[in-house]
Amino acid sequence: MGSNVRINRVREVLRASEGLTVAQIAELAGTDPTHAHRIVNKLPDAYIDRWLKTGKRFAAVWCVIVPPPHCPKPEKKK
Repeated sequence: MGSNVRINRVREVLRASEGLTVAQIAELAGTDPTHAHRIVNKLPDAYIDRWLKTGKRFAAVWCVIVPPPHCPKPEKKK
């Protein structure tokens, strides 16, 4: 799976959810957790919404900003 395909797939699964941990993102996107973690850290529209206690540790629950359908696209700099 190519890098852009992986990035788009991660964004798709996050947009379709109320928030996911890296392990959940990896499972749903069909990639490994290392790649999923790198991708969410680089996505400009991804953020940690809350923390989920998993045993003795906490896992970040990631979300992405979903722009409204009428939102204009940014103009390219000249």
